[in-house]
Amino acid sequence: MTVPFTQGHSDPTVQPVPASVVEQVDAADTTLQNPKRAVISLGSNLGNRLETLQGAVDALEDTPGVRIKAVSPVYETEPWGVEPGTQPSYFNAIVVLRTTLPPSSLLERAHAIEEAFNRVRDERWGPRTIDVDIVSYADVVSDDPYLTLPHPRAHERAFVLAPWHDVDPEAQLPGRGPVAGLLTVVTREGVEPRADLELRLPE
Repeated sequence: MTVPFTQGHSDPTVQPVPASVVEQVDAADTTLQNPKRAVISLGSNLGNRLETLQGAVDALEDTPGVRIKAVSPVYETEPWGVEPGTQPSYFNAIVVLRTTLPPSSLLERAHAIEEAFNRVRDERWGPRTIDVDIVSYADVVSDDPYLTLPHPRAHERAFVLAPWHDVDPEAQLPGRGPVAGLLTVVTREGVEPRADLELRLPE
């Protein structure tokens, strides 16, 4: 799906959120009063995976109306849906943030970050430089095909649940219950913590 970006900016990480949205956010709430809690999943299995994840974290923090509250440990994960050994492994992490952006604008930002890192969407389960997925947004439950909330497969993915639980042991997946409980029924095979790797919280 192609998401329109503000014209006149060659680098989508600079200003991917439409100017009208930025103005609304800034005018209504420059100090993030009454923000919503959102959880973002990051994944990369091409190029410098750790550097790419860090770049995505930094780009999220640079978004007007977004403040990152926590970044999870990094996990290394075998790719889903493909023959073993046919793709590099993924680095995965979870970002917990608070935002005054509505879900649709947060999704536009996620797609802009993917585009900035040359994400290509031409193959289901294919390798990619970066995945930026909204796992949950406040307690919203929606089956909107443009943005299903929470993420329709988050409850069955250890590479989402494990790092999320690490950074927020009391986390709840809307409509599914405690993340700790969901973790007990999914396999962690091929999902390993990388204690030697670390993502930095933006300054």
